Amino acid sequence: MTRKIAIFDTTLRDGEQSPGASMNTEEKLIIARQLIRMNVDVIEAGFPISSPGDFKSVAEIGRIAGDKCTVCGLTRAVDKDIEVAAEALKTAKRPRIHTGLGVSPSHLRDKLRLTEDQAIDRAIHAVKLARNFVDDVEFYAEDAGRADQDFLVRIIEAAVKAGATVVNIPDTTGYNMPWDFGARIRDLRERVDGIEDVTISVHTHNDLGMATALALESVRNGATQIECTINGLGERAGNTSLEEVVMAIKMHEKELDAHTDIVTQELCHASKLVSSITGIMVQPNKAIVGANAFAHSSGIHQDGVLKARDTYEIIDPADVGAAGSQIILSARSGHAALRHRMAELGYTFNDEEFEGIYQAFLEVADKKKEVYDEDLESIVHERERVSTAIWTLDAVQVSCGFPLTPTATLTLVGEDGEKRTVAAYGTGPVDAAYKAVDQIVQVENDLSEFAVKAITRGIDALGEVTVRVTAANGEVYTGRGSDNDIIVSSTKAYINALNRLISDQREAAAK
Repeated sequence: MTRKIAIFDTTLRDGEQSPGASMNTEEKLIIARQLIRMNVDVIEAGFPISSPGDFKSVAEIGRIAGDKCTVCGLTRAVDKDIEVAAEALKTAKRPRIHTGLGVSPSHLRDKLRLTEDQAIDRAIHAVKLARNFVDDVEFYAEDAGRADQDFLVRIIEAAVKAGATVVNIPDTTGYNMPWDFGARIRDLRERVDGIEDVTISVHTHNDLGMATALALESVRNGATQIECTINGLGERAGNTSLEEVVMAIKMHEKELDAHTDIVTQELCHASKLVSSITGIMVQPNKAIVGANAFAHSSGIHQDGVLKARDTYEIIDPADVGAAGSQIILSARSGHAALRHRMAELGYTFNDEEFEGIYQAFLEVADKKKEVYDEDLESIVHERERVSTAIWTLDAVQVSCGFPLTPTATLTLVGEDGEKRTVAAYGTGPVDAAYKAVDQIVQVENDLSEFAVKAITRGIDALGEVTVRVTAANGEVYTGRGSDNDIIVSSTKAYINALNRLISDQREAAAK
């Protein structure tokens, strides 16, 4: 059996310290309920003395947690802090006081103005005081990543002897390289008397982009608790990301001799929940929970994933609660991805038909970042309209503006393959294009309706135009056309309607 690694979530305390991430009590309770569903081991609910709101949050979260997880309140190594935290934690069945002080030379000298011996005395006093209120006390050695290692050994040993049940070794500034930080953890295990009886926790920051690597190297060297946040929220560049360390441990359980009890299928939901409450969006390429984490745009990757998911995905999207692998259709997509998506939409084509569809797809994809299902539907329908057309649009060019006269130059291809080009003036660019069409087609009609809509979202969406024309006999014919260019869409729609009108006239004449 592998070692159990406790997950200590500090989204509601350190995560809230991200600029703009402040939460009220009700919002904290919503996130806390999600953390409980995820089966986190410890929720650091706040810093009770910092504000009435934090005090209330710690108390309320202690009330709803019951015996499902430990609820923790942060304090400084100050008597009043500890007493207030103890009061807030009275509602919790499994309370923990998290107390400590800075241990690096700069913290001792510049912030606390204490000698090493004075810092040790304060640590001992704080831990003993906290133990008067609760049985579970965590001691943090702030900025341990930059501390003198011999002093770190001394103060951690003093905290353990004073009654700490958990010792927290933070790389508060994200300064360490993973192997150096791992060596610190290993050295503490070897040199601190009694450390085998307590939990070794690590709290790493992402200032150099290595928070997750620091945490995992710590686990490899004996740490049994990781302090982390949803989406990696936290001071400056943030904390270790909960979803990253949990899935890394799951993927490398044997090598790390470790496992967690987190319900991983809740990870994506938790990420979205925290984003919606804090207003801090997750970058699309964020590991595990980013919008692109299971999205494939390259044709080579798409072909591989469609043949076997694990060719390019090491995690099953369902394992983290993601909707599934996404095949993003773009100009980089190949035949396999397009054929797969068309099949999902219910379309099948022989090779010759599909090649035409693919070329039309590339024309659209070259103009857009992403091609959506609605775009594909439009491509198919547009091709069907062209394949049965009497007249097809070959080219249209308009010039307009103030004080210019709107002018359209247009080329149509007839059934016989002949091209006909004309120019016409109008009251606007669409009117000019339609008058040019009328010169070539020469069929009596009256334009009775004209409507434009975007087929998909985004500024680069395809536009679809629907027109209705009334023939001399009163019959109404509908035409549609789609393209990125509204003039082209409009002209295609008008030609489509006229093709239907002409086709009906021919049928009537044949009878």
